[in-house]
Amino acid sequence: MMPKLLTGWWHAFTGAGDHSITVPPMDGPLHPNTRLEEASRLAEVELPDNLCVHAGQILFTSGETLLRLPPDGGPASEIARHAAPVTALASDGRRLAVALADGRIVVRDGDAAAPELRLPAAAGAACITAMLFDGDRLLVANGSAQNRMADWKRDLMEKRVSGSLWRLGPDGGAERLAAGLAFPYGLVRRGDGTIICSESWRHRLVAIGERGALRPLVSDLPAYPSRLTPSRKGGYWLTAFAPRTQMVEFMLREKRARLEMIATIEPDYWMAPRHASGRSFREPLQGGGIKQLGILKPWAPTQSYGLVIRLDEAMQPVESFHSRADGTIHGVTSCVEFGLRLYAASKGANCVVALDPPFLMEAAI
Repeated sequence: MMPKLLTGWWHAFTGAGDHSITVPPMDGPLHPNTRLEEASRLAEVELPDNLCVHAGQILFTSGETLLRLPPDGGPASEIARHAAPVTALASDGRRLAVALADGRIVVRDGDAAAPELRLPAAAGAACITAMLFDGDRLLVANGSAQNRMADWKRDLMEKRVSGSLWRLGPDGGAERLAAGLAFPYGLVRRGDGTIICSESWRHRLVAIGERGALRPLVSDLPAYPSRLTPSRKGGYWLTAFAPRTQMVEFMLREKRARLEMIATIEPDYWMAPRHASGRSFREPLQGGGIKQLGILKPWAPTQSYGLVIRLDEAMQPVESFHSRADGTIHGVTSCVEFGLRLYAASKGANCVVALDPPFLMEAAI
């Protein structure tokens, strides 16, 4: 304990370790490109999210609305409208779980609706970010015990680490599998049965072990990871909804300035990650992000970005798809593979796009 305490003091004095404001570069498999920006735009919908495949159809959400997406384009069609915004979807092919911002989870089996589920009071605020079917039970990630899903930016700037993972039974029983998570945003089950979770505020992927033990698999990502989904060719897909920047890292370490910002400035104009940027002159920016002769350089510092990462079976990045600072397909919170295409939901561009990764096309040959 004492060596760890001394190390913490030394890092605070020298600006090293957790007190460093450096951000890892996007390099290797995460080398920037324009593949996401060049994807086909299929549906123009406000703040699309929660892409999933259910009963042979592509479903996604927009606010309170559940929609169906035609795989080859065309307007999305409304399936259902709920009393509160939808924050997460999960499907096992037969059952569909719909989590709402008011804390309710509606599970449908065909046309029949099962009794509504809820997280226990011990979970705190209703901030359901991801779900995963586990036999007749449901795994539910609650991003924060203090802030709801719409207040994710506040949760980051308040430096909350109060997320949790729960297993809910059909009878309403609840078992907590892990606590102290830094905004768990994505869930997937690996082939060996291990539950993998993305922790946005710690920029990493972790395996959930017995008694809530966390084993890091990928650490120090250069962006804030969001949802996870399996790939038909093996491995997984991971979306990242915003980039890490030195200015945000600096703000997170300057307590007085951060609290003053939270108390006096509207959240839309905080020095914080965002789904889209450049829409208001009131947004904070860095010198390198100023347009020159009407042009914003692709490598300019930005608070929004578009990123989808392909992971191998060991959860290591092997390929990525980007929309850079001068692009628009930013704020990608979910993606799903269907047929020979990968579909991604961009909150920054208010659209769903489709990519044709070469390795998926090879599967048809």
